[in-house]
Amino acid sequence: YDMSGNVLEWVWDIYGAYPSGSQNNPTGASSGSYRVRRGGGWNYSAYNCTVSVRNYGYATNADGNIGFRCVRIFP
Repeated sequence: YDMSGNVLEWVWDIYGAYPSGSQNNPTGASSGSYRVRRGGGWNYSAYNCTVSVRNYGYATNADGNIGFRCVRIFP
């Protein structure tokens, strides 16, 4: 489902710079204090509510704009 603009999506990837050049599903850094957050919440600008926007936050810090999505990968 398209949940863009509903809440931030807090993903498993650790925030860090991507390698240069073309990437296919990069996972970010191998260690660090920040987790990647995608998209934006109800109080963000329209641009920041797209899934291509990549932000970060502490893994232990949650706020009212962060949500999660259950995902099942079909075998």
